Amino acid sequence: MQNQKRIRLRIAYDGTNYCGWQVQPNGITIEEVVNRAIQKLTGEETHVLGASRTDSGVHALGNVAVFDTRSSIPSDRFAYALNQRLPADIVVAESDEVPLDWHPRYQNCTKTYEYHIINSRTVIPTKRLTNYFVSFPLDERRMQEAAAYLIGEHDFASFCNIRTNVVDTVRTIYDLQVIRSGDEITIRISGNGFLYNMVRIIAGTLIRVGRGFYDPEKVKTMLEAKKRTQDGVTAPAHGLMLIQIAYEEEKRKN
Repeated sequence: MQNQKRIRLRIAYDGTNYCGWQVQPNGITIEEVVNRAIQKLTGEETHVLGASRTDSGVHALGNVAVFDTRSSIPSDRFAYALNQRLPADIVVAESDEVPLDWHPRYQNCTKTYEYHIINSRTVIPTKRLTNYFVSFPLDERRMQEAAAYLIGEHDFASFCNIRTNVVDTVRTIYDLQVIRSGDEITIRISGNGFLYNMVRIIAGTLIRVGRGFYDPEKVKTMLEAKKRTQDGVTAPAHGLMLIQIAYEEEKRKN
């Protein structure tokens, strides 16, 4: 019998047809589909451990998950083998072996998300599932001015869902950019971790700044309040994409 090993997967997916990452009783999820594919491949009942429990409708290019197996399949071949058993909207980009005690949520890392906006008078139908459509003009310069207040280590209690079940709401944002290219605006944010709905609330708040409802300084006031109110609007899930999770040990290798 093969010794047990832990396989790490880097997973990309279109979240449109799924009720988020985590297995739940009211609909199909990414985790459920991946578990099923691994079981078909190895014959073992498996439960993957994911790094980021993305919400319903949220997309990813670089989520990370691990599972344990005694299969003799080489670690780097799991990606190819699983992709033969996964639907077209879920792809394993890469697979490798990690130590048995390596857990994707308990490592020092930098997470990068993007929030995608189409800012035009009419919807672009080919991008409707991955971009939030805003027909009113947005001033990306005001949005960037507001975003600057959020960079650094802060208590982000004002920028998380009221149902957030954590005691420590302090997080560090390393970089936050608002980038326009034609009718497309991308809010790109990197940090050491994010609270429940934090990125979507930041995106929704910056959109209100861009529309002129808030002055950029309003973001500073909200941050200092350290209390969730109705000021910050939660942007729709389908505009959000998890781009990358970069672990410290990988950064040192590079």
